[in-house]
Amino acid sequence: MRRINSVNEFVIRFANVNGTGSASANGMFAKAIYRMGVPVSAKNIFPSNIQGLPTWYEVRVSERGHLGRRGGYDIMVSVNPQSMEKDLKDLEPGGYFLYDNTKPLDPGLQRDDVTFLGIPLTEICRREYSDPRQRQLFKNVIYVGALAALLDMDFQVFNTLVADQFKGKEKLVAPNLHALELGYQYVKEHLESPLPITTRRSDRIGERILLEGNEAVGLGAIYGGATVAAWYPITPSTSVVEAYEKYGNRLRIDPGSGNRKFAVVQAEDELAAIGIAIGAGWNGARAFTATSGPGLSLMSEFLGLAYFAEIPVVLVDVQRAGPSTGMPTRTQQSDILPAAYASHGDTKQVLLIPATPREAFEMAAASFDLADRLQTPIILMSDLDLGMNEHLSDPLEWDDDRRYDRGKVLSEDELERMNTRFGRYLDVDGDAIPYRTYPGSHPTRGAFFTRGTSRDEYARYTEEGDAYVRNMDRLLRKWETAKSLVPAPIPYQEQPQSSIGMIFYGSSVHACEEALDILREEDGLVIDALRIRAFPFNRQVQQFLTEHERVFVVEMNRDGQMRTLLMNECEHDPARLPSVRRYDGLSITASDIVAGMRRVLDRNNVVPLKKKA
Repeated sequence: MRRINSVNEFVIRFANVNGTGSASANGMFAKAIYRMGVPVSAKNIFPSNIQGLPTWYEVRVSERGHLGRRGGYDIMVSVNPQSMEKDLKDLEPGGYFLYDNTKPLDPGLQRDDVTFLGIPLTEICRREYSDPRQRQLFKNVIYVGALAALLDMDFQVFNTLVADQFKGKEKLVAPNLHALELGYQYVKEHLESPLPITTRRSDRIGERILLEGNEAVGLGAIYGGATVAAWYPITPSTSVVEAYEKYGNRLRIDPGSGNRKFAVVQAEDELAAIGIAIGAGWNGARAFTATSGPGLSLMSEFLGLAYFAEIPVVLVDVQRAGPSTGMPTRTQQSDILPAAYASHGDTKQVLLIPATPREAFEMAAASFDLADRLQTPIILMSDLDLGMNEHLSDPLEWDDDRRYDRGKVLSEDELERMNTRFGRYLDVDGDAIPYRTYPGSHPTRGAFFTRGTSRDEYARYTEEGDAYVRNMDRLLRKWETAKSLVPAPIPYQEQPQSSIGMIFYGSSVHACEEALDILREEDGLVIDALRIRAFPFNRQVQQFLTEHERVFVVEMNRDGQMRTLLMNECEHDPARLPSVRRYDGLSITASDIVAGMRRVLDRNNVVPLKKKA
């Protein structure tokens, strides 16, 4: 039997029961690989109930730096009888199946092309621990210790890792190290070790850190000057506001009085949350809320108000699988169209689309400048994978000389010096962005009536068609101004090298980059690529579409929502935009992308273009 043989290149999947404390132990394994200097990517795949259902934790170890989901598993740690049949089936030929052999394995669970590794986890725990909860928790730690021996990991890494992880709770350090030793010693005494799959120290991490996207967004909101967070908890966005509050308590406390210089308001529902944020923005605060698909649906009418009344506000949408309740703990990119055109009537909302925790931090901070500058909602489009999983990220940076851009806000002195009549919705500068005032800026000047009904340039209510059309046309011209202010797309080639292109966005970045490498190395096929980071699309997106005969659009939703947006906004031929999609709630893989593109190219008899020398 051929066995998988590799060093620092493998995928391991942990199959557990939700609510058993396994995520902490599995995360310890991923962090140990990280501390050995090897690039690592972890995905926590968990159910939406509190406990009792199967949960999985995937760790990709890749010295080559491939951080997207690969698809297929080289090692399976299966300690959940409910999923064991599926776990065994998903294992790659030549892989390794680690299981609890306290009881004999079901005779029906057999494969001739994998290596079975039995460890009596339950028996060891019964012998070592009398407390039922300790037996449950430390069983997970024991199999991590076993993996340390099987994969020839540097055990010293665990000594420092456990000490750091339980800093302030020192009484937990010794029991966790003991559990790790139990697993490590069992393997050394009873099993072949190390396996043909091994690890070794490397230096491929550099300065990169492990960071969750939601954590980065919360910190970005602090640095972006947000003082009001209104929210209604919803998976998977809840930890955005939790992070904002955590960092606010560290960075936004007045040293003299001890008062908090920020507000977190938990509303009764999503409607109230977005209403509070819009009201705070109207009053001059930098305000935001965080939600997911169902909340976005409920917030759409208020988003239309903010668009039409031109009130700055930021919404963080951490996308999950819909529609309706859908799969609350699975990832998708399924809110692109609803967010882009949120609300009834002719509305277009500005979207920022980060792909990494660092971009999540930077775009979260920048979104408040954009909201003030454009006087409109800014929607930050994250997703569950980016938001709730730890990713390798470049260190976060901030320029202390950076100043907030509050946009066109007239001060009391500027109002006093005005010799013309203030018009809240007048296009004075030709960029379609009017001037505004904060409430109470001047005792007699600068006041206006804010409404969601039609009005003229001076904010006076009117249902005259000409006035309505002038206002709607100005909002469309402001949309053109926004194209020069939002983050530009990232091209992967300075000049076109192929007649075939690929467009992608968000957390699919790592899988798409790996797919480009595979197509070049295995098929000799050069693909030009462009990563979209914002809507509206600028001229670079239009030019990329025009320069290529066929552009594949990679996304994680059923209906090809970004493809639809490109067709609609760029008036592009649908036949020239083949779609590559995955929408089962798991992140798209490089193999998904390669297989999808090969099907289309083979069907159209496309001759591979060799890479230029």
